[in-house]
Amino acid sequence: MSLTAPFPQLKRGLVAILRGLRPNEAVAVAEAIYRAGIEAIEVPLNSPDPFLSIASIAKALPAEALVGAGTVLTAEDVDALKRADGRLLVSPNIDADVMRRAAHHGMVTMPGVLTPSEAFQAIQLGASALKFFPASVLGPGGIAAMRAVLPAGTLVGAVGGVSEKDFAGYKAAGVSVFGLGSSLFKPGMTVADVAARAEAAVVVWDQVFGEQK
Repeated sequence: MSLTAPFPQLKRGLVAILRGLRPNEAVAVAEAIYRAGIEAIEVPLNSPDPFLSIASIAKALPAEALVGAGTVLTAEDVDALKRADGRLLVSPNIDADVMRRAAHHGMVTMPGVLTPSEAFQAIQLGASALKFFPASVLGPGGIAAMRAVLPAGTLVGAVGGVSEKDFAGYKAAGVSVFGLGSSLFKPGMTVADVAARAEAAVVVWDQVFGEQK
């Protein structure tokens, strides 16, 4: 099985999930988040014209930014993401066709898992990182129990019902990547509101994990 691209060495293990983002606000919102110190940005595909937003963000941000899509469910979606110059593929589930196509395009992948069987399937399919989703159902204790049986070095992320208030608890469970959704962005927010929330999340990250130079 071909492996997808390794998860890059970001300054912070934070992924901004911009569900409901509109193309006309995409660049301004993404630039504010990136300036705050969050380098990975995901536009879920159930947002308005998501591939246009992704293409605009990918063009506007520096090359080291990790830009892509969430809620990727089909191999056709993966191809469309590639055409939009997206490099990050996030899904709520684990799907072999999606993972194979992502590997073909050399994408960074975070498939959603909730059980040990799904976690090991994702690893076998070459996942860059595991997205425990919804993390609020498992909690740090549930993730820690499963992480104990995963191969050493498996990158574990928590997404779903997670905010900066949870960083410390999940860190103790071995989580090093967090997807921030409604705690960071909701449709209708101003760019200033989103920037303030992103800055607050970065401050807490640096307190819990140590400021990155």
